[in-house]
Amino acid sequence: MFIGRTVCTAAVCLLLALATGTQSFAQDAFYKGKQVTILVNFAAGGPTDVEARLFTRAIARHIAGNPLLIVRNLDGAGGMAGANYMGEVAPADGSYIGYFSSVPWIYAIALNQRRIAFDQFDFVALQPGTAIHYMRTDVKPGIKNVDQILSAENLVVGGLSRDNAKDVMMRLALDMLGVHYKYVTAYPGSQGVRMALERGEVNYYAESPAVYRTAIEPLVQSGEVISLYYDPGYDGQSFSVPKQIQGLQIPSFLDVYRKLKQADPEGLRWESYLAALSVNNATQRLVVLPPHSPPAAMAALQQAIGEMQNDPEYVSDATKVFGYVPEYVADAGANERVRKLLNVKPAVQEFIRNYIADR
Repeated sequence: MFIGRTVCTAAVCLLLALATGTQSFAQDAFYKGKQVTILVNFAAGGPTDVEARLFTRAIARHIAGNPLLIVRNLDGAGGMAGANYMGEVAPADGSYIGYFSSVPWIYAIALNQRRIAFDQFDFVALQPGTAIHYMRTDVKPGIKNVDQILSAENLVVGGLSRDNAKDVMMRLALDMLGVHYKYVTAYPGSQGVRMALERGEVNYYAESPAVYRTAIEPLVQSGEVISLYYDPGYDGQSFSVPKQIQGLQIPSFLDVYRKLKQADPEGLRWESYLAALSVNNATQRLVVLPPHSPPAAMAALQQAIGEMQNDPEYVSDATKVFGYVPEYVADAGANERVRKLLNVKPAVQEFIRNYIADR
């Protein structure tokens, strides 16, 4: 009897070993000898691009089969140009991987009105995030801290496109506070807005924590700009401090609003801001495959991302570049999680569409 159990256990172990070996071989065979394009939907030099390039260098060490990875930028239409290409042109064979920002929001506020059905993409991983709002200190009458923002004169907000989530959230925040401003959009990426801000064409913008820490914080230290507030994390029920903000002495927009207005925000503007938090900021970066891509591609990439996040070299490089380590959620529930976030209440959708058209 004892021998019988031993033989059965050995047989089971052998089958498991064969199954594991087959799975490992399948993933290795899938990407071995292939060239893979990482398609970034914003311009080179911007925050999405910077993160995508570090992501590409790191994940290349962990994709089974060691494929050749090439980064390609395809910006335009607030990020939708790259998404349209992935949905209409890119082959659904695992050879194109999208590294996207903004698309979930643009799709969610106009469901079934876009060229592509973005909710049918295969979502490999998502990275929650936030944005830090800042402005030049030479805005009249001279802005030295966030408490003075209500007195700002000739404030000019720079943007990427009218329906871009960051643009909408910057406007909503200022409108809820009651700050008067001019809005100038259609700059070619965040780098274009920063250059316009340096020239004095605009004097208010918001950046990801990665870019804030590397490009904006030195300007804060020199007194040229002032940080105002960050967009808080929001899961549909409660607020949180995004990990990327930890260590920075910057208040949330909600804290600033409560301090200046002595009340909690409410109304459709606030509901729209919350919708943007729960859609855009919860999926600030998305790693995607075209619809109906091979399951083996999804499995290989999610495994590689999991390994990457425990890679000391990746942790070191990310900390040096960003001041923190971007964390990706890459599991079997990613598809369902993202698709659920894309459902925005019809009343909020309508309000946002009218709000966008009003500018």
